[in-house]
Amino acid sequence: MQDWNVIEVNHVAKSFKIYTDKGHTLKERAISLKRNRYQTREVLKDINFQVKRGDSLGLIGHNGCGKSTLLKMLTKIMYPDKGSIEIRGRVSSLLELGAGFHPDLSGRENIYINASIFGMTRKEIDERLQTIIDFADLGDYIDNPVRTYSSGMYMRLAFSVAINVDADVLIVDEILAVGDVNFQRKCLKKMNELQEQGVTIVLVSHSMEQITSVCNQCVWIQDGVVVDAGETGRVTERYLAFMEEQAGAEHVAETVRKKECIGTIDQAQLLANGAEGKYIFTPQDELELRFHYTGPDTGVVCFLVDITREDFVTCLIKDYTNDEKGYPGKEGFVTIKLGKLPLISGRYFMNLKIIIKDTDDWAAQVSPLFSFDMYAPGKHGGVLYVEPICEVRTTGDQ
Repeated sequence: MQDWNVIEVNHVAKSFKIYTDKGHTLKERAISLKRNRYQTREVLKDINFQVKRGDSLGLIGHNGCGKSTLLKMLTKIMYPDKGSIEIRGRVSSLLELGAGFHPDLSGRENIYINASIFGMTRKEIDERLQTIIDFADLGDYIDNPVRTYSSGMYMRLAFSVAINVDADVLIVDEILAVGDVNFQRKCLKKMNELQEQGVTIVLVSHSMEQITSVCNQCVWIQDGVVVDAGETGRVTERYLAFMEEQAGAEHVAETVRKKECIGTIDQAQLLANGAEGKYIFTPQDELELRFHYTGPDTGVVCFLVDITREDFVTCLIKDYTNDEKGYPGKEGFVTIKLGKLPLISGRYFMNLKIIIKDTDDWAAQVSPLFSFDMYAPGKHGGVLYVEPICEVRTTGDQ
């Protein structure tokens, strides 16, 4: 193992036996040997990568490609059939809800159990107990049995223990999707702090925003094989392009109607630089929305577009009615020039409402009208993508 590497995965392969109808007793097996037939399914095939000390690695790929299996082998819950995995230092992991917790014990008691599994001594746990409880933010629930916890409360407690172990390597599965938005932000901020302290992080997530904001290296796994590995921006861009080809347009055709909606929205198109059918954009793309609508026979309408990120952060609410008088409500074909959207990488949802002017009534609504991915090069936080322009002059410059 190279001195500068913390993790080395060499030629790793893993397969599982899938039984069609397995006999569980000796009698069942003796009566029908056919019941012991199985298929061998290769989950991982010749996986190779290295992670340097202090790097953060993102594992991406569709469901069932082998990411979680690989994490379980990194934490030695499973072992590879072929190849080797070497990790240097103490490992802390957060893989499944409830792992390492006893349902009948309180949250406080489970902190001692879970932390001891990670190798902490009683003295170390006593010193950090209040820090763990404060980060989990469970209040009086900390002394209740964890079987009374919601999945979000489970995750809060598990993550709080995992990040206070003083580990050299932190391994996190897509469990962060369970928590509420504020706690997700709190977790990502803490992970950034751990990065600054030199902790190596391995993160699995379907959120490209989380991957690009946390990880500087990325591995894309497809059907158990490493398709690409390297700098996060390049790998995620290739992955998103591949997913776009596989999925095609994700236009949501069904209109969400409410009792007060008396109109329709159809023939919707979302164009980038004049071309339709692309649903992965960059902040430099000129976007244009086109649609046909019907509304009330009398009166006028306004067009309201809002864009929301997948973590429920509202990024844009805009009334695109240029004329203060509004537009004829009965019917029309609309073109809205959205222009360039300065958004960071992530998944977004575009919603459209047609509102009857001077009332609170909706003529029509589609939520979401489109879903799309945004790719912004580099590492960003917050909501907006800003071009990295910086000039430095020293005192000796004229």
